[in-house]
Amino acid sequence: MVKTPPQSKLLLPPLENGDRLNRYEFERRYSAMPSLKKAELIEGAVYMAAAALRFKSHGQPHAHLMGWLWTYEVATSGVALGDTPTVRLDSENEPQPDAVLLIEERAGGQSRISVDDYVEGAPELVAEIAASSAAIDLGDKKRAYCRNGVKEYIVWQVFDQKLDWFYLQEGEYLSLPTDTDGIVCSQIFPGLWLAVEDLLAGNIPRVLAILQEGLASPEHAMFLQKLAKP
Repeated sequence: MVKTPPQSKLLLPPLENGDRLNRYEFERRYSAMPSLKKAELIEGAVYMAAAALRFKSHGQPHAHLMGWLWTYEVATSGVALGDTPTVRLDSENEPQPDAVLLIEERAGGQSRISVDDYVEGAPELVAEIAASSAAIDLGDKKRAYCRNGVKEYIVWQVFDQKLDWFYLQEGEYLSLPTDTDGIVCSQIFPGLWLAVEDLLAGNIPRVLAILQEGLASPEHAMFLQKLAKP
């Protein structure tokens, strides 16, 4: 006798680039494909990354960006860093940013970690390494982050040797200014300073040295006090 499999065991259609889905159906199909490493739902459309990632155009820049953010996290109790986490933004957007830096919910952050261990809501800062994905990162994804209240958005355009750092003001993304020394300073995370040209050139010792100056600033000390308040 041939047994009919339970409804929950029936095969689901696989995710395909360009599928138009809501977040519920996206998660259902994604969960049924455990071998799939990265897929995103952006403005209701599915985007699937290539299985192989190149070293200089993604792997190394990603590592350098994470090292900079990790150093800040270690020195700043009350913030949390995530490496390509799934973020539930709204019914049509569930991205997996290359990095998120968020203020923990207990410290007054605007996102939270769900019971099933996903980020829900908008992290304070999102960063993307944009190689072949630049059009998406600066198009639909940027609009989705802006609309959902991601306060700062970093896009590192590897092929163009360019880094944009946007901040949210009155519903629009504006570019953070660079000071006379070529340093960009976060408005949301005091002390998070970036020597942009040094990062682009791979001069990581100077990137970390400038960050240490930010971590030693009075603004960062005041931020730590604010995060510590119940």
